[in-house]
Formats: sequence, structure tokens, C-alpha cells
Amino acid sequence: MPVWCCRCSLAGHFRNYSDTETEGEIFNSFVQYFGDNLGQKVKAMPLVEETSLLEDSSVTLPMVVIGNGPSGICLSYMLSGYRPYLSSEAIHPNTILHSKLEEARHLSIVDQDLEYLSEGLEGRSSNPVAVLFDTLLHPDADFGYDYPSVLHWKLEQHHYIPHLVLGKGPPGGAWHNMEGSMLTISFGNWMELPGLKFKDWISSKRRNLKGDRVMPEEIARYYKHYVKVMGLQKNFRENTYITSVSRLYRDHQDGDDGQDRNISTQHLQIEKSTFIKRNWEIRGYQRIADGSHVPFCLFAENVALATGTLDSPAHLDIEGEDFPFVFHSMPEFGAAISKGKLRGKVDPVLIVGSGLTAADAVLCAYNNNIPVIHVFRRRVTDPSLIFKQLPKKLYPEYHKVYHMMCTQSYSVDSNLLSDYTSFPEHHVLSFTSDMKCILQSLSGLKKIFKLSAAVVLIGSHPNLSFLKEQGCYLGHNSSQPITCKSNPVEIDAYTYECVKEANLFALGPLVGDNFVRFLKGGALGVTRCLATRQKKKHLFVERGGGDGIA
Repeated sequence: MPVWCCRCSLAGHFRNYSDTETEGEIFNSFVQYFGDNLGQKVKAMPLVEETSLLEDSSVTLPMVVIGNGPSGICLSYMLSGYRPYLSSEAIHPNTILHSKLEEARHLSIVDQDLEYLSEGLEGRSSNPVAVLFDTLLHPDADFGYDYPSVLHWKLEQHHYIPHLVLGKGPPGGAWHNMEGSMLTISFGNWMELPGLKFKDWISSKRRNLKGDRVMPEEIARYYKHYVKVMGLQKNFRENTYITSVSRLYRDHQDGDDGQDRNISTQHLQIEKSTFIKRNWEIRGYQRIADGSHVPFCLFAENVALATGTLDSPAHLDIEGEDFPFVFHSMPEFGAAISKGKLRGKVDPVLIVGSGLTAADAVLCAYNNNIPVIHVFRRRVTDPSLIFKQLPKKLYPEYHKVYHMMCTQSYSVDSNLLSDYTSFPEHHVLSFTSDMKCILQSLSGLKKIFKLSAAVVLIGSHPNLSFLKEQGCYLGHNSSQPITCKSNPVEIDAYTYECVKEANLFALGPLVGDNFVRFLKGGALGVTRCLATRQKKKHLFVERGGGDGIA
């Protein structure tokens, strides 16, 4: 697989390299980004090496995306020049939005005012662009309708923005690691990415397609296939692990206090005078087939964080939580069941949490005839419970769990029920070495139960260890870790640029969008932001400013 050459400079003369991709194709991709003026300054474009390895680079890429799940894939799709337009025959059921779209029908959505289009829309995301893009792709979906998208897509190669997408595994991210026995939370068509209908793809893989719910491994295969069929492979690098992302310098308008200067003054002056700024240094390593690690260093003008939040499961931080019978993820729990470790056990499994992953664990245990003790801190009538946001007709299995949470709760007058017992407004005090747990109610009453296993599913945290302060400074509350629900990355609502760090973007679960149907809005916001800045640069070059690229 070709890789952006890592031993060359884009300014001045170049050494020769051999590759299956033509010199013209590589050159044109940068010309498309920087404008025809570049052609007057660059005599020849270096060929890239025929390898999937990343190596130290003197090229400054316009964008490096960290994370190759659906957020990163969708961003790569739009950065590659795919543009959404209002379909000629489309009529959006929201008449006000449709009239706004008609005003600029000739323009792609990327080139329109996202704030104007988003105004007045409501949905299950706190990010207005996510709600906008979702209603364009799935009009009135929350009302149970299956209206077609009002958009059609065009590949406009002159809008290509050179970028790399770095991921630990194959494209699809965490979907390749999810427990295979459970149905996904979203309908299959809500999991799809622009330009490739999931139903069309899955119908070619399955003989019988019952319902709209699909398995995680099918979703993972779809995302991997999507990158291939859309021609995005050249932008993706697998088996990469990021160790540091650091800013090389800050402009004076960014409040530069003399710190964060990791390059020499002379080098800095050269970089600042160039057309594309070397804002970020990305270091890490790539694991190759023999298991060894090959270090790399890349430079970028912009970085997008699309890591998701599943890296580090949250812990209760109580005594005994590190005993081997206590699990912290669905894959661990699913593996224990599939290996028969819990078969025939009479003691119940303790499941801690009130979210959808905990509900998955309840269903998994219930369907395998394993009795369940379900403990959660909230009351069952809490309006913020996720079950309150899911239509019953679309998610019957999750409402089955919610019904049991409400109707099969523990009382002092009765013993544990044979299949499932809920403990609302309880928390776990500790685990003991003889496989017991101590629960405590709001009133302080304690109870002890013997377990066959425990599964703690109370959320997860992203691994942002490659950023300063573990990325905490990017959140709404800089003194707390980044979390999807309580402390997402603080971003500009329409560009997805971090409020506290210029040229750094975040999308997907990091900004509170856990559902695939909503994270696609992040790709739209970022792409519009970069495209707008690119136009300004072209105007600058046309007026005689700038003297090349870093």
C-alpha cells in the first residue's frame, strides 16, 4: 500500500522513488489542495514508497486523523472530495429546512452556512451540525419513518485534502472488538456511512435478512469494505499506536507565552513563512508482522481526534475490584460464557450499570439462563435513563430489560428472583476473595450475595495519553478526565475545532455523539472548516502571499 513519502521535502528538488502510483497522481493531489500556483514552484513531485509502513516525514500534511472508526472513515470520505448536494427530486418533510436548502440548491452542503441550516432543529444530539446532517440523511427517523436521504453525493477530486487516518486495527475501530452475540443498538441503516447503503451491502452477504438489526461483526466488515470500495485505502494506516501529539509552536494570537517551542528559532522562522504551517508533531510506532515496533514521526497542520471512548473501561475504585471474577467489558463477559465458565452455575452474575452495555450484559446472561443481580445508582423513573430515549417499537429487547428493572426489584420481604433481580439506587461497597459482593442502599442498608461473576459496565474513558495533561485541558471541566457524557471535549458547535486548542478537532464520542448516525455531522463540520480556510489560502496565494509549503 502506498504511503505519503516520508523521506522527502516538498520544497525545492526531490529524490526519485518508485511506486505503482504515478508521479502525476501524487503531484495532482497536492496541486488540488494548494492551487495551481503550486505548480509554478514545484518542478517534480516525489514518488511514494510501495509500503504500508509509516516513516519519519519532512512533509507537513494538511490533516492527520487519529482513530479509524466510523468517525475517522466518514471524515476521510469527505476530505477525499465527496460532496453532498440536495437531490433534484427530494422534498424534506421539514418545510422550513427544505426552503433553506432550496435557496442554495446549486451548492454542496459543505459550502453552505451550517449554523443557518441547523437553526431550529431538534434531535438526540447536543451538537447542532450532527442533528442537521442526521435529518438530511434520515428525515424524521425518530418518528419511526424510513424516508430516503434527501442528499446525493458527488466526487469532486479538486476538493481533495491530503490526509492520513491512523488506527490500531483495521478500519472500523472498536467494532472489530465487540462481543458478537448481541444485536447492535441502532437499525442497520443508521449504522451506514454516506454513499453505500448498508442494506444493499448486507443483502449480498446474507441469504435471510430478518429485521433491521445486525451483528457487530457485520458492521465491522461493512466499515472495512467501505474504505476499500470508496477508494480511501491510500489514506489509512493500520497497526499504528500514537505516543505523543505536541504543538511545535503557537502563533502570537494563540497566546504564545514562549513555551511549547520544540523547534529552533531559525527553523521556526522558515516554517512560519511557508504556505502550510507545521503546527503538530505526531510520534508513535507501527507494529509489523513479526511483532516488532517501527517508530515514526509525522507533521501536520491540523489534527482530528476520532479515537472514541472505549479504550479504558471505568472502574468503581473499590476493594476487591481486581479479583479475576470481576469483568469490565462485554467481550470479557461474553468470552467467559462462550467458554462455558458460567455454565451450570447457581449463583447469580452481578451486573453493575444502567446503560445500554449493561442492558446487553443482562440480555446475554438472561438468554444463557444465568441468574442476574442488576445494581445501579439511579431510580427507575430517572428521566435521563437511556431507555427513556428509545422508541419501544424499535428497541423491544432494551425495553424488556427496562421493564424488568422496574418490576423485578429486590425487597426485604422476598428473596432473589430466579432469573433477574434489580437493585435500584444501590451501589457496590466491595468484593471479597470468596466471590461475594457487599451492596448498600441509599438508606445505608447493606446486603451480601454470593456470585458466580461480576460485570462492571459503568462507562469508559478515552485514552488520550498522547496529549498533554491526558487531554483533560480540552474538556468543559479541565480538572476532570474526558468522558462522553459528563465531560466531553469542548468544541466550536459548527467547526468541531477545540475551543482551547486551535487546529485541533474532535468528533464522535469525544464530543458526546455515541450513535453512528450523529457522529457523521462531525465530518461535515470539520470538512467545511478546512475547505473554508483552504479558499482563504488560495486567495492569499493569488494575491502574491506565501512562498511554498513546509
